[in-house]
Amino acid sequence: MAGHCYVMGILNLTPDSFSDGGRYTDIDTALYRVEEMLKQGMDILDIGGESTRPGYTQISEAEEIDRVIPVISRIKSSFDVPVSLDTYKSEVAKAGLEAGVDIINDIWGLKYDEKLAKLIATANVPCIIMHNRKEEKSGFGYHNFITDVINDLKDSLRIAENAGISDDKIILDPGVGFAKSYEQNLQILAKLKRFHEFGKPLLLGASRKSVIGLTLDLSKEERVEGTLATTALAVESGCSFVRVHDIKENVRLIKMLEAVKAWDV
Repeated sequence: MAGHCYVMGILNLTPDSFSDGGRYTDIDTALYRVEEMLKQGMDILDIGGESTRPGYTQISEAEEIDRVIPVISRIKSSFDVPVSLDTYKSEVAKAGLEAGVDIINDIWGLKYDEKLAKLIATANVPCIIMHNRKEEKSGFGYHNFITDVINDLKDSLRIAENAGISDDKIILDPGVGFAKSYEQNLQILAKLKRFHEFGKPLLLGASRKSVIGLTLDLSKEERVEGTLATTALAVESGCSFVRVHDIKENVRLIKMLEAVKAWDV
């Protein structure tokens, strides 16, 4: 649907994710959660096998594969839903694609594993390219923050182009919560429309993140309203996707906003 904002539901198969770590680590609970999210209106499922919260501990490719592939296989055989795999490792992505994954979601914008971009191009699947930076001694080395984020994404797009990823297979994510201070995350939310200069669909992933918790002084379990505010910003800014934990509430908000926007002609 042209102009529609689709809801991507989050399923973390991890013991240590910041919001729902440990809740869906076995196949039965994971399948129940997927069914629940579909009933609430989820359009796309995003599965992750390694926590990427601040200070996360990296796990091996083998362990990540063991976590995600059995669940992906069951989901693809049980439900008719596009599945995105949240990984930056080419071997994990390869196993996921073989299990039926439809989208690769890379938090490192194709800059971590040099084999990943070519794998995505060969598979001819959509990919989500997120903005991120490695930490330096002086922070993350920004000089002109929004311009630097734009330029970093341009670098990722060059990697995609050189690997042969089709333009129409790329979704961009400005990376709220990754390599950014509290104030910088607020700037990203305020400047979402800037990222349309790439002419690519945009995804916003701000659900329950620290920028909401710090603003409202709330625990991660109490950040639904703050998340809804960021989803409203996404819809108003023309984002094509939001990646969220609370499906029902976000689906309803988007439906209401889009009903009103349909008359703003």
